[in-house]
Amino acid sequence: MTSRAGEARLRRANIGDVRVAECWRRGQAGWPSTFPVAQAPNAPLLAALAGRAIAAANPRGRVHDLGRAIFVLGLLVWAWEEATSGVNWFRRLLGVAGLVRIVGSAPRRP
Repeated sequence: MTSRAGEARLRRANIGDVRVAECWRRGQAGWPSTFPVAQAPNAPLLAALAGRAIAAANPRGRVHDLGRAIFVLGLLVWAWEEATSGVNWFRRLLGVAGLVRIVGSAPRRP
């Protein structure tokens, strides 16, 4: 296949040809498409990651506590959504594991 027709069919992929919205849509569909195990983070998980970053940037004080609260709440919402409406058994199990982890790490009151 050294002809120009063969070269036209084997065009190189260029990330510049893909728009951000298309990348986001593909990420939300998950990978692999037949049994999604990994996907781009959704809104609750992005909020949780932002809260974790806020808490990490401020080791003490109210801002740290606020960041931790945002992290736990975002993770709780994400885990609940995965546990109740995950696309397959693995994602639902991942949600249940997240819920167990959050409940298990909750502070104990005397």
